[in-house]
Amino acid sequence: MSRAFVVVLDACGVGALPDAADYGDAGTNTLAHLAAQAGGLRVPALERLGLGSILELEGVRPAASPVLHGRLHPLGPGKDSITGHWELMGVVIGSPLPTYPDGFPPEVIELVVASSGRGVVCNGPYNGIEAIDDFGARHLETGALIVYTSQDSVLQIAAHEDVLAPADLYRICREVRGGLPVEHGVGRVIARPFTGTARAFERTDRRRDFSLAPPARSYLQECQQAGVPVHAVGKAGQLFAGVGVDFQHPGPTNADALACTTELLRTLDTGLVFTNLIETDQRYGHRHDVAGFARALIEIDACIERWLALLRPADLLILTADHGCDVTAPHTDHTREHAPLLAAFDGHDSRRHDGPLADVGASVLRWLTGLDAASLPGEAFVTRRG
Repeated sequence: MSRAFVVVLDACGVGALPDAADYGDAGTNTLAHLAAQAGGLRVPALERLGLGSILELEGVRPAASPVLHGRLHPLGPGKDSITGHWELMGVVIGSPLPTYPDGFPPEVIELVVASSGRGVVCNGPYNGIEAIDDFGARHLETGALIVYTSQDSVLQIAAHEDVLAPADLYRICREVRGGLPVEHGVGRVIARPFTGTARAFERTDRRRDFSLAPPARSYLQECQQAGVPVHAVGKAGQLFAGVGVDFQHPGPTNADALACTTELLRTLDTGLVFTNLIETDQRYGHRHDVAGFARALIEIDACIERWLALLRPADLLILTADHGCDVTAPHTDHTREHAPLLAAFDGHDSRRHDGPLADVGASVLRWLTGLDAASLPGEAFVTRRG
C-alpha cells in the first residue's frame, strides 16, 4: 500500500523570488546565507539526497546521484506559513491577506477586549520575543493582553500563564477568530503563552494557531475523498483549520514532530502524513540565531537518515519549505523566497524539477490514488499511480 510523507522545514528558503524586492527581501537566500554565516552546514543525509544540487551551499556538496530535486515557487502573494502550506496543497489566494503595519484598528482591538474582558497593550508590529520583554511586566501588573502583529497577516495575543491559563487564552483567540469581520480576516490568530519573570520571560511550547479556513478546495480534501487517511503533525493541520485533516498530531517542538513522524513511518499502513518542523522558523530564524538554526538542521538531518531506512518501496518522501527567514536580512520577519524540493521515490531518475509549490500536492494525490485534480493548480512530478 502506498504512503506519502510531506515534511516542511519551516523557513528554509533557497533564494529570493523575482518579486522579493516588493516585500523588502531582495537578495535573500536563507540556506545559502546561513551556511556562509555558520562556516558551512554539516547535513550528510540532505547532501546525499541532493540539497547541494539545488543550489550552492558552503559545506554541502552536489550529490552524485540525487533524488528528484529543484526549487518551488508560489503562484500567489505572501510569505507566510499559511500561504506557503496552503499552496503546497493547491490553495492559491488571489489577493494578499490583510496586514497591519500601523497596528490594528479600533474595531479589532474592541473585539479582543470584548472577548477577553481585559485591556490591550502594544498593538503594533513587533518581534515576538521583544514584545513580551517590553510589555511583559506591564501585562503582569495590569492583566492587559499583549497584542501584536508582524509583516505577515497575523494577530498574536501573548499572556503569562500565571495571569491567564492557556485554555482561557485559546478560548479568547477562538472567539476573536470567529468574530473578525471579513475585511480584517487575518490569516492567523496566534495564542502565545509565556512564563518567567521580568527580563527572563520565555515563550512556552503551548502556542496554538487559529487559522482562516482555506478559501478553496485542497489536495488534502482530494485525498480524503479518495479514501486516503490524512495525518497532520505540528501546526500543519492548524494552518488548514482542520479542513481536509483526519488526524492531528501535536508537534510543538522539532523533537516532538520528528518523533511523531518517525512513529508514523514505522506503523502507518497507508495514508498521507503532512509535517511541519517549526523551530527553524519560530525559535531560530526569527531570532537570527545562526548557531541554533544550523544545529536544528543537523538534528533534522540525523532523523532524515533514520527515515530513509524506514521507507518502503511504495513510499514517497518529500522535503520542502514554505518561505524563508534569512538570518542576514535587516528585519526578523519571513522572507519571500523559493522553497527547496527533495523527493525520494522509486523511479525519480535523479531529475531536476522546478515548478510551483502546488506540484507537491498534485504529486501526492497521483502517488496515493492514481488520480489528478484538474480543477487544482500543480502538475505531478511522479508517474507511479497508486
